Formats: sequence, structure tokens, C-alpha cells
Amino acid sequence: QLALLQQLFLHGVIATPVASGQQQIVIGSEVADTVAQEGSRRLSGKFLHITDFHPDQFYKTHSSTEEGVACHSGDGPAGYYGAETSDCDTPSSLVNATFDWIAANVADDVDFVIWTGDSARHDSDESIPRSPGQVLGTNRWIADKFAETFGDPKDPTKMAVPVIPTFGNNDILPHNILLPGPNKWLGYYAEIWKRFIPEEQRHSFEFGGWFYTEVIPKKLAVFSLNTLYFFDRNAGVDDCQQPSEPGFKQMEWLRVQLEFLRERGMKAILMGHVPPARTDSKKNWDETCWQKYNLWMQQYRDVVVGSLYGHMNIDHFIVHDTKEIDINILGGFAVDDDVGREAFEDELEIQSAQDYLTELREGWAKLPAVNVKALEEEDTVESDAKGKKDKKKKKKKPGKDLGGKYAERYHLSLVGPSIVPNYFPTLRIVEYNISGLEDAAVWTDSFTDAVPALSLPSDDDPVHEELKREIDAAKKKKKGNKGKKGKKPTKPKDPNLVIPQPPPAGTGPGPAYAPQPLTFLGYTQYFANLTYLNNDMTHESKDASGNKWRDGIHKDKDPKSKKPKPRPFAFEVEYSTFTDKIYKLSDLTVRSYVKLANRIAKENAKKGKGKALTEDFEDDDEDEEEESLDEKKEGKKGKKGKKGGKKKKKKHNKVWLHFLKHAFIKTVPQKKLKKF
Repeated sequence: QLALLQQLFLHGVIATPVASGQQQIVIGSEVADTVAQEGSRRLSGKFLHITDFHPDQFYKTHSSTEEGVACHSGDGPAGYYGAETSDCDTPSSLVNATFDWIAANVADDVDFVIWTGDSARHDSDESIPRSPGQVLGTNRWIADKFAETFGDPKDPTKMAVPVIPTFGNNDILPHNILLPGPNKWLGYYAEIWKRFIPEEQRHSFEFGGWFYTEVIPKKLAVFSLNTLYFFDRNAGVDDCQQPSEPGFKQMEWLRVQLEFLRERGMKAILMGHVPPARTDSKKNWDETCWQKYNLWMQQYRDVVVGSLYGHMNIDHFIVHDTKEIDINILGGFAVDDDVGREAFEDELEIQSAQDYLTELREGWAKLPAVNVKALEEEDTVESDAKGKKDKKKKKKKPGKDLGGKYAERYHLSLVGPSIVPNYFPTLRIVEYNISGLEDAAVWTDSFTDAVPALSLPSDDDPVHEELKREIDAAKKKKKGNKGKKGKKPTKPKDPNLVIPQPPPAGTGPGPAYAPQPLTFLGYTQYFANLTYLNNDMTHESKDASGNKWRDGIHKDKDPKSKKPKPRPFAFEVEYSTFTDKIYKLSDLTVRSYVKLANRIAKENAKKGKGKALTEDFEDDDEDEEEESLDEKKEGKKGKKGKKGGKKKKKKHNKVWLHFLKHAFIKTVPQKKLKKF
């Protein structure tokens, strides 16, 4: 451990001073055992993932959803609980109703909460520009709601359930841009989240906005990553390659902490706001950060249980391929910023989301096929072959292209949909394996009020003006460096790059790959049907617009009553991976998702190789529609010798359609999805 700590101090990752009178606690040191007492909480094997509240204190019921107005004024269809499928933000009524429902249905049945950021409104109304006081004020309000909902009923100063927060690109000002720490924004959030950040990690958070919580002492830690230092749209930082950059320091901190966990026999869940989404044309993260993250995930695949993100509002998953690790980039060679990948738009609308999901699918079409039956038989076949002197040509192992029987070539990012009703408000309860952990010590709050209270900045705060000047200077610096491709370094390898050790010899696959304690078993997704709950519209609505600003499915319509008459609020099950007959996910391991990606990507089920594989796909293209040739030809009806509409059957991959339906939380009609 001494060598690991020396590396962190070398790069300044944990070199922040300790306030006088406080005890210094080494990051990674073991927390004291928690002795389970009678009547205390026990592990349930469930946790809540919730993201992107975007509360808007200026939202007005029955206001206009038009661009520039953003549900702040005028007359229109904005509902009591929100304007579903529009780009308006979240009214306080939806925030309050969501926490009330969680308190009644979730709070007593989860072990921890993962809250992946964006708890401030968008800057969508020029007449009411965002201010630091507003951004931090709504974040404090949401933090207080979490503290109230998951607090200890016997002691209001303590938490009963750990909440792990992170901030999003809209939780700072200007949005997307966070300068290296320590800075005022990190100081403000250290105070706002003082109930959630372990005392021994507050200095780490104030230094860079990252920390972790041992949600099951000595068993499982959740890492809150500051993805704004990886975010390609953050003009205040550069990359994860230069030791002076906060992205580099965060990656070093993560590497050292994961090594500590490996030594202690612990596992980790990673979480953040902006996911490491990357396709042939688009990316969310700086390439050097993505490359390093990909390498870390490969080398610590025995430690990391899973990764969860928000930001993109659509329900989906990402399969990352470790064969895309480029040692030339990691080794310090120049990176061409114009390799063809542009940064994603700030907000994914239906059209851009469609393009993104289609690109994901095209990438999944290149994945090796997962033949579970053959993979399970592989060990038996090898065992039977031992001792035989048969020199026949060996058959290719079915798991070779996957990185072995458990698809260890790949890793996953699970991206959760949002509370803000760009579609329908959504949250997710994930279940994980607690076999053998039923009597494990549970997390207990050791909170002490060590962080001094900070007053929120006023809208004309001189510190805010100073930050704006620093950001402008950082933008100019980054713009000046953007086109420089540079020369290869004289040394073939970056002396600052430390490649982590892989899993120790003899270590079996980790919880992300094979069922065992802490493996994600499945999740149940809940949504709030605001069209029904708002109780404003009397007839079916048009499709949601795919334009840059979305007015929503009820645009140009008037509520049936001038006075809101909402129905009692409740979330309902959208789907559950435990019972979904199309996804057929036996668990949330990487191999299960690679197989699902195989099925989503297939244009024709019969293209699978081998009988067993064909059986896996045989029901995936049953969704058919009759298509008129005349309709297809659009107006070319009058051809000689052809009368009437000759019909032919068109097949659709129902797994792909099912995936799209849930990506947009059932707000896009099936007919429109079939055109994707």
C-alpha cells in the first residue's frame, strides 16, 4: 500500500492539507466493522438508480411549451406534473411526488442510492438566465429531499441509507465547464453533500470532485466519478494524459483505489453523470480518458461489478471492446482530434438519439456471436480430451473471440433514463446477489458536521465573475491547442503511464462476468405516465417532434379544464428484466448483454451460425407487417397491368423494436419505431 500511496502523492492526487484538529485518514484504509444489532437494517440486495431531475422553480402549469418560453409563461398544455415529451424541465410538483412515492415504496427496501446528477434546470429561457444561486439552490433542495427520504427516523442528523451523488454538466455555471480543483464549485458541493461524502474523503472531493463510499463495509464500494473532467465538451480542461490535468489525477486515484480494493478482497461499482458513450462518429469523453478507462476496466475486471451513468435521458446500454485500447495513445503519442468523432450534442433529441442508437446497433452487428450452450460445454470437451494423443486439427474454441467463456474482452455501461419528462419520468431498482451476505455488516452513518456552512453566491457574486474570466482564458488555451498534432515523444512510452496489473493468476471471472455474490441479477424499471396523471388531454396525441426543441405531444392543444385536476401520483412498472420475455436476460452479466446485443443487431435470425445459435434467434423476427407495394411506390399506382395494392410481408427484428420502445420510455409509437 505504501508504494500506491507514494504514486498518488507524486501526482498531487491526495496531497491536499488536513485542517487543524482533524484526524488524517488514509484513503483506502479499512472502515471499522459494523456490529449488527437487533432491529437494525439488513441487506435487501437492491439499490435505487435515479438521475437527471432538472427541477425548474419557474415552471407554470398550463403554460406554453414553445421554444424560448419553456413552460414559464403563456397558455398551453404544460401539465401539473410536467410537460411529457417536451424539452421543458421538471416542476416542483413532480419532484415532491417522486420523493413521496420513493418514501412510501422504496426507501425501506434498498441498501443504497446512486444519484447521477443534473439537479438544476437548463438555460432554456433568455428572460430568466441561470445564476449560481439558482443552480446551487435547487441542488441543495434535492439533496435535502434525499436526506429527508433516506434519513434515520430516530436521528435526523444521520442517514439510514447511504446516498452517493455526483454532479452533472448542468450543475455548474457555465454549463459543461468545470475548471481544475480545488475551486469554489467543489467547495459548495462539499458543503451541500456533507451528509453523503464520508468524512475521510472530503479532502479528496474538494480537490477533484471524486470520492467513494463503502456501502457494504469491507465488501462493496461505490465510486462517484467526476465525469466532467473526462467530458469532451469541458473547455476548462484538456485530457487524461498530462499529469497536470485533473482527468489524469482522477484516473490515477481510481487506479490506486481499485488496487487497494483488490488487496482487501472488495468489489466496486462505478458511477458518474456523463457515460463513456463512443461510436464511429460521436463521443462523450476525451479520447485519452476513454482509452485509459477502457484499460482500467480490463485490468480490474475482477474488481468492478458494474458501471452506471445518466445524462443521455434514454434507456440503453453500451458494450465496450477492450480490443480498441490503443497503446500508442496511452503511451503518449499525439492524438489527432479530427479522427472523425465529434462530441455529442448537449441534449439528445429523438432524431439524434435515433442516429446514436442505430450506430450502436451497427457496432453490435460486429460482435462475436454468443453461443451459451457451446460455451458451457467447452470445459467438458476440454476435460474429455485430456490424455488423448489425437493429433487432429483442433476446433476453434467458441469463446476465443469473446475473450473467453465469460466474454471478458468486453465491459458494460448501463445508462439510466431520467426523471425530467423529456419522455416519461423514470427510475430503476437494481437487484444484486447477496448469497452469503445476508448477515453482513451494513453501512452506518458516521457523519460529523466538519464542513463549514457556505452561503450561496448572489447572482452578481464577484467570485462568479472571476470564474467566468478564468473559463474564457481556458477556452482560448484549449482552442489554441486543438489543431496541434505534435511530434512523437523521443521516448517510446509515457513515463507517467502506469499500466495496472491484470487479475492475479488463478482468479476466476469477477461478478460482472459470472454469477456470484454482488453480481447484478436484474432490474425493475418504473415510469410515471404523465398523460394519464396530468388528466388534461381528452384524445390521442400526435407523435413527439424530432426537431431541436420539442414542444411535446400536446402542443397546440388546450387543457380540458382551466383548473388542474391531476390524478393521484404513482410510478408503475414499465418492464422488469426478470420477466421480460423478449430481452430474455437471465442476469446482467457482460455475456448476457453481449448476447442481447447480438439479437438486437441481427437483420435476419437465420443468419446465425449453427443449430444452437439459430434457436437463440428464431423468435426475434416474428413481428411482421403487411406493406402495400402501391404505398411504397408513393403515387406510382397507375402502372400497366397492375391493379390494386399487392401486399408483401415485411419482417422486423422485434428485439430491436423492443429496445427502441424502452429507450424512449414508450413515448414513440411502434409505427414510427419501425421506420428507424
